[in-house]
Amino acid sequence: MNTNLSETWVYLSASPLLWLTATLLAYQLAVAIHVRLRSSPYANPMVIAIAILVVLLLVTDTPYKSYFNGAQFVHFLLGPTTVALAIPLYQQLAKLKDHWLAFLVGALAGCTTAVVTAMGIAWLLGASPAVVMSLAPKSVTSPIAMGIAEKIGGLPPLTAVLVLVTGIMGAGLAQMVFRLIRVRDHDVGGFALGVSAHGLGTASAFQVSEEMGAFAGLAMGVSGALTAVLLPLGLKAFGLL
Repeated sequence: MNTNLSETWVYLSASPLLWLTATLLAYQLAVAIHVRLRSSPYANPMVIAIAILVVLLLVTDTPYKSYFNGAQFVHFLLGPTTVALAIPLYQQLAKLKDHWLAFLVGALAGCTTAVVTAMGIAWLLGASPAVVMSLAPKSVTSPIAMGIAEKIGGLPPLTAVLVLVTGIMGAGLAQMVFRLIRVRDHDVGGFALGVSAHGLGTASAFQVSEEMGAFAGLAMGVSGALTAVLLPLGLKAFGLL
C-alpha cells in the first residue's frame, strides 16, 4: 500500500500539471477563506495561497525548482496580466488627463519617502551597507526591485523578501489607514496603494473596485520606473555609489 502510494506520488510529482493545479487550487481556497472572513484586508488571498503552497512543499519535501517547473505557466502569464492593466486604466483616461501632474508628483514623493525612510532607519539601526541598499527599492515590484538592488550593491534575494513583506503590510493596512485619514476617492487610494505596496497592493485594490485597481496599476508602473532611474542617480550624487 505504502509502496503504491509512493510510486503514485513520484509519478504525479514528475508531471508539470500537478504543481500548476496545486497553485490554482491553493488560490481558490485562499479566496474562499478571504470571503469567509468577510473580505478582511488581513486575509489577503495571495498571502494565504503562498502560505498553503509553502506548507505543501515542506510536507512533501519538494524542491522549489521542481515546483517552479510546473507552475511556470502562471509565472509566464504575469507579463500579459501586467499589460492588461492598461485596459481598466484606459477607461479612466479622462480623470488621468485632468490630474496627471498630481499623480506624477505623488509618485515622486512616495518613491522618495519610501527610499529615504527605509535607508535612514536601517542606517540608524546599524545595518550593513548591503542591507541598507537591499532595503532601498523595497516598495517597487519584485523584478524591478531585484534589478535595482543588484546594480546598487544590495542583495537581490533579500530585496525580494522585503518587497513581499512590504506588499503584505501595505495591502493589509491600507483600507484601515484610508478610513482613519478619510480617503474616499478610489483613484487616490488606488494610487497610494500602487506606490507603497506594488503588485500585492494592486491586487488588493482590484478587490475594492476596478477604478482603484486601475490607478494602483498605474502607480506601480510609474513608481517602478522612477525608482529604477532616480535611485542610482541619487546615490551617485551623494557619493554612496
